[in-house]
Amino acid sequence: MAAPTAAKPEIDEEPRPVPDDEPRKRDLATTTLDDVLAALGSLLGALGLVWVTYQNLLPTSGTLGLLVSWFVVFLAMYAGVTAMRHPRTVMADRVAAAVIHAFAGLVGVALLFVIGYTVFRGVDALGYSNFFTQDLSSAGPLDPLSVGGVLHALVGTLIEIGIAVVITLPLGVGCAVYLNEVGGKFSRVVRTVVEAMTALPSIVAGLFIFTTVLLMAGLPRSGFAAALAISVMMLPIIARSAEVVLRVVPGGLREASLALGASQWQTVWRVVLPTARPSLATALILGVARGIGETSPVLLTAGYTTYLTFDPTSGPMVSLPLMTYQLSRSSEAVDQSRAFGAATVLLILVLLLFVVARVVAQRSKTGRR
Repeated sequence: MAAPTAAKPEIDEEPRPVPDDEPRKRDLATTTLDDVLAALGSLLGALGLVWVTYQNLLPTSGTLGLLVSWFVVFLAMYAGVTAMRHPRTVMADRVAAAVIHAFAGLVGVALLFVIGYTVFRGVDALGYSNFFTQDLSSAGPLDPLSVGGVLHALVGTLIEIGIAVVITLPLGVGCAVYLNEVGGKFSRVVRTVVEAMTALPSIVAGLFIFTTVLLMAGLPRSGFAAALAISVMMLPIIARSAEVVLRVVPGGLREASLALGASQWQTVWRVVLPTARPSLATALILGVARGIGETSPVLLTAGYTTYLTFDPTSGPMVSLPLMTYQLSRSSEAVDQSRAFGAATVLLILVLLLFVVARVVAQRSKTGRR
C-alpha cells in the first residue's frame, strides 16, 4: 500500500503589500506625463525669463550668452519644480539626466552641422561623374567642375591606408597580446610608451619619418613613406584598444583550454583571438579613423601631385585630406567646391570602411556560432 503523499502548501501569488516605512524601488525607465510637463514648463519659463532679463533689463547681448543663461536658468527652475513633488534623490537624478542629454545633444548637433556643411559645400562637385573618374592633371583653378576629379587622391588614400593597416594590425595585436597574455617586467614600460604615443602630435610622426626614412635612408617622397607616418599614428590606437578588448575575454575560456592540454600560444591563437575578433575589428576601425584623416604627415612624406599614380614607392602620392587642404587654400570658388567635394568623398569612404569592417566581424561571429 503506497504511503500517502504530503499535501503541498499553497503559495500565495499575490504581491506582498509594501509597508509605508519601507523604501520603494523607483522606475527609472518609464517617462510619465509629469516628467514631460515639468521639463517643458521649465524650458519655456526659463526662455521667457531670460529673454526679458537678458535682452531688456540687463546691458547684455549676444546669442551665445543668451543660450548659456537659458540653460542655467532652466536647470534651476527644473530642479525647483521637481523638488516640489519628489524627494531630493529624484530631483538630483532628473537634473543630472537633463545635463547629460543636453551635452549629448550639443555634440550631436555639432557633428551634424560639420557633416551637413561639408556636404552642402561639396554637392556641386559631386554632381559631375568626372569628379570620380579623373585626376587634376588637366584641370586648373579657372576650369569648370566638369574638368578634373579626385581619382588620384582616392587611390592614394586607399593605397596608403592599406599599407598602414598591413603594418599596424599585426604589430598592434601582437603588442596587445604581449601586454595582456604574456606580461613580464617590461610590460609596464611598453604600456606607458603606448599610452604616451596616443597623444603624439601628427606633425611629430611626420617629422620622424621625414628624418629617418627620407633624410637618413635617402628614400624619395612617396606613398610608402606616408604610410609609415600614418602607421606611427595608428599603432598606439590599435594596440591600446586591442588590449582592452582582450581583457574582456572571460578567463574561464583560457583555463579550459589550458586544462585540455593546450599550450599558451595555442590558447591565444585558437581561443582568445577568435573570441575577440569582432571587437578587434572595432579596434581596427578606430585606428583607421585616426590615420585616414591625417594631413601633415602626408604633406611632409608624400608631397603633392595632381597625377594619378599606383606606385607607392617612387614619386609623390596625394591623399584626400591633403588634396582638401591644398585646394581649400585657393581663393577660387571652383577649387573651394573641389575641396569640399573631396572632404565629402573622404567621409563616405570612412563610412564604407566602417560598414565593411562591422559586416566582416559579424559574419565571423555568426560563423563561429
